[in-house]
Amino acid sequence: METIRNNSTAALILAAGFVIGALIITATWRYVSRSNVTITVTGSVSRDIRSDFAVWKGSFSNESSTLEEAYAGLKSDNQKVITYLESKGFSKDKIAVSAINIITNYVNNNQGYPTNEVSGYRLTQDVSVESADVDKIDKLSREATELINDGVEFNSMPPEFLYTKLGDLKVELIGLAAKDAKERAEQIANSTDNSIGEVRSSKMGVIQINAKNSTEISDYGMNNTSSIDKTITVVVNMSFSIK
Repeated sequence: METIRNNSTAALILAAGFVIGALIITATWRYVSRSNVTITVTGSVSRDIRSDFAVWKGSFSNESSTLEEAYAGLKSDNQKVITYLESKGFSKDKIAVSAINIITNYVNNNQGYPTNEVSGYRLTQDVSVESADVDKIDKLSREATELINDGVEFNSMPPEFLYTKLGDLKVELIGLAAKDAKERAEQIANSTDNSIGEVRSSKMGVIQINAKNSTEISDYGMNNTSSIDKTITVVVNMSFSIK
């Protein structure tokens, strides 16, 4: 009887061991299984910025039948352009004038093809102005063709508006976009009675710099330089484990 009782006790202990082991294995499997589950979210942040530096470019030309006359005319135009820009509040150290570009014109024959006979010369110079006063540059780009009234053949180009602190701002916005991604992941996990764990992967998306209120995007990113007021958007893709 004693032997039977001992065998029964041993069997019960062994069975209990199997049950406990099974529970441990099941719990471990569930933990491993859940730890392999990830949640992937996209975080983003946008901020309005105003350009703090601008570059404007224009060009002026003079044409004549002789090179000497074309040069004399261009030299006179050059002085008119410099005087005009100074009258608009730009100092000489902010004004840059390029080397002269010379184009030789030829007489066309009856078939419309150019011959070796020179008909004249066209000389062109580019001028550019840089300034932190973006509004003044913007105004200049729209008014510079007033030089035509002084007999200058002038062409004004659209200015470029830049933001010089973009590097530091990108670092800040990347951090805020990552924070937004984490908050989104936590909201999704909490809605299913779970919580997020460690970061499994993270990748920064392209940066979009658009004109303010523009919805234009590009797979390669945008870098608007035609508008003074812009909006920069930074996107971060992150994956988190589930606890």
